[in-house]
Amino acid sequence: MYYNPDIFKIQSNNLVPRKGRVLIAEPFLPGNYFNRSVILLVAFSKKGSVGFILNKQVELTVQDYISDFPDFEAPVYIGGPVSTDTIYFIHTRGDLIPGSIPVLENIFWGGDFDELKRLADIGLILPSEVRFFLGYSGWDAGQLEREIKENSWLVNDVDASAVMRHLNMSSWADFVRKVGDKYTIWTNFPENPSLN
Repeated sequence: MYYNPDIFKIQSNNLVPRKGRVLIAEPFLPGNYFNRSVILLVAFSKKGSVGFILNKQVELTVQDYISDFPDFEAPVYIGGPVSTDTIYFIHTRGDLIPGSIPVLENIFWGGDFDELKRLADIGLILPSEVRFFLGYSGWDAGQLEREIKENSWLVNDVDASAVMRHLNMSSWADFVRKVGDKYTIWTNFPENPSLN
């Protein structure tokens, strides 16, 4: 079988990182947090970047972290390695939650957490409209751009429905396939090639 080492070299698809785009980890990016992760960027500027890992759900509920949160069956995901003792959230109800920050069409970051709790308690916001995260992924000024140049991340557009649907570790392959045929071969490689 012919091996082409360029399959792991990310060629620009003319997409730069920005708020509302996703970062898709290259297949062998090390670490428990970022290995085969898909990250939604919710902030990007010259000062740095913030995002949330979309495809690493934990088995616990939001009530396990916030005891006075009403009964609400929304999933909780590992958001990243920064501030892992804090819950963050994205949602589709910027019309109801004051202080929401637009990320992309119909996706918002944060806002008034007490109002979110109230809306959840009275049933005006549904679990399918919210994603909770433990911690976040953050990059200092220029750090993310360097990692992209080092072929650690693919950058791609994403739509709101893909962000809010149930995602898991196998969802990484779905996001890779959407970037293009050149990267589809990534999905055939084992996470740890030395175990092959």
